[in-house]
Amino acid sequence: MAQTFKNYTAASIGSTPTTVYTVASATTSILIGVNLANRTASQITVSAQLGTTYIVKDAPIPSGGALSVLEGKIIAEAADTIIVTSDTASSCDAIVSVLEQT
Repeated sequence: MAQTFKNYTAASIGSTPTTVYTVASATTSILIGVNLANRTASQITVSAQLGTTYIVKDAPIPSGGALSVLEGKIIAEAADTIIVTSDTASSCDAIVSVLEQT
């Protein structure tokens, strides 16, 4: 079973739910980190989901600040998605760090 560390990114996320990562078929992923950064001059509110289940909901991030969403690891299976949404247009950058097992 091959194991590969990878980062997936999305920039300027706004109020439209944005899929940052989708687990490939025949793959299991260990989510190591989900980091969200505020790129605006005002506070934003963000949410991150694994499919339809919230990892964090309506969390505030101050101007220029960041939020590390995970305190532990989460297992994701084939076709699972990480989705991020902000309350402000083009306001959030996201990095999802994973260990993929194929």
